[in-house]
Amino acid sequence: MNQLRHQDDEVQDELRGSLDVQARLLYGLIHARWIVTARGLQKMIEKYKRADFGRCPRVFCQLQPLLPVGLTDVPYEKSVKLYCGRCEDLYSPKSTRHGSIDGAYFGTTFPHLLFLVYPSLIPPKSGQSDFGSTKDGERRTKRAREEQEVPTEGGGESISTASVALKAERYRPKIYGFQLNETAKLQRWQEAVRDR
Repeated sequence: MNQLRHQDDEVQDELRGSLDVQARLLYGLIHARWIVTARGLQKMIEKYKRADFGRCPRVFCQLQPLLPVGLTDVPYEKSVKLYCGRCEDLYSPKSTRHGSIDGAYFGTTFPHLLFLVYPSLIPPKSGQSDFGSTKDGERRTKRAREEQEVPTEGGGESISTASVALKAERYRPKIYGFQLNETAKLQRWQEAVRDR
C-alpha cells in the first residue's frame, strides 16, 4: 500500500512539474501578444523611459535605453536580446536572469511596432538623445572620444575594421515577419556605403 502511495506521489510531482512548464510557456506567449496591444505598449513605454531594460553599451549612443526583442517567435529557440533604436543593433542582456528569458515571450515585432505607433520615441541617429542626457553619460562620451584619439602601440598585425564590418551579420527589424520598408532602404544605403 505504501509503495502505491509513493508511486502516486511521484506521478503527482511529475504532473505538477509538467503543468508548471506549460503554464510558464502559456504566460510567456500571452505576454508577447499583450505587449503589442495599446495598453501593453503604454506600459512598455513607461519601462523604456525608465530604462528598465538597460542602456546601450555603445559610447556614441549616449546611454540610449534598450527594448527587449526576440529573434524568433518560436519558443525554446533563442533567449531575449536587447534592441537599441539609435544604433539599430542587438545586445545580450548583462544579467544572467534576463538572459535566460525566452525571446519568444517578447516576440520579433515589439520594439519596431512601438516605434511605428509612437514615432516621437524614435531616437535621433546623432546628437543628444532625450533619454541619455546625463552628466555621467557626457563624461563617459568625452572620455571615450579622448581614448580614441590616443594612438595605440603594438606591433601586431592590424585587422581591417571595414573587412570585419562587411562580414558582420546585420539585424533586420520585422513586424509580424515583414521587413520594415524605410529600414530596408536605410540598410541598403548603409551596405552600399560600406562597399565603397
